[in-house]
Amino acid sequence: MTFKEIITSPVGRKFVMGFTGIFLVLFLIIHASINACIFLDDGGVFFEKAAHFMAYNWILRILELILFIGFIIHIIQGLTLWKMNRAARPVKYAKTRYTKKITWYSRSMGILGSLILLYLVMHLSQFWMGTKKEMYFDGPHWDLYAQMKVIFTNPLWFSLYMVGLAALLFHLLHGFQSAFRSLGINDKSWTPLIEKIGVAYSIIIITLFALMPISFMFGWLN
Repeated sequence: MTFKEIITSPVGRKFVMGFTGIFLVLFLIIHASINACIFLDDGGVFFEKAAHFMAYNWILRILELILFIGFIIHIIQGLTLWKMNRAARPVKYAKTRYTKKITWYSRSMGILGSLILLYLVMHLSQFWMGTKKEMYFDGPHWDLYAQMKVIFTNPLWFSLYMVGLAALLFHLLHGFQSAFRSLGINDKSWTPLIEKIGVAYSIIIITLFALMPISFMFGWLN
């Protein structure tokens, strides 16, 4: 398969979606692990040290750039595939019957992806931008732990984060196993195991992320 076929053909686009999807799955593990430092309940001291290391290490800065490229490619390819699938069936049937195996969230990846994109923009503007102002423009020290407390104890922001995490949960429930299928790993002996790992991964990761705003909202942390 040529480079042009990879970025233009349906099979190539699905391969790119699968590859970038697995890359983002690994990123979520790292992100959740760093954020879980708040559960030490030391006023955010260790979390701030870990966050500072992540923000100022230049090797990680390069990986961050790769991550953003991966996000952009994943979003573009996802939207393109969604558009191609809709174009392949231009006539909307009055009622479409799906088999029991096809879940509602697997049919709603476009909507879920859009919600996650809005969630990502909100998240970056509230947390990521502050560290970059401090790093590149000599701004004041950005206390991420204090910022988390302010954001997650606000009922509006708390609710929006919960909605975003719910969308991410269902996106992962389908996307995890779909990523492996897109890479050609679709053997009957492996698929059930991958599906189970995907469900466990999705629940654990989203639970970790959800516990952060919940812990601040209900005063479980200093």
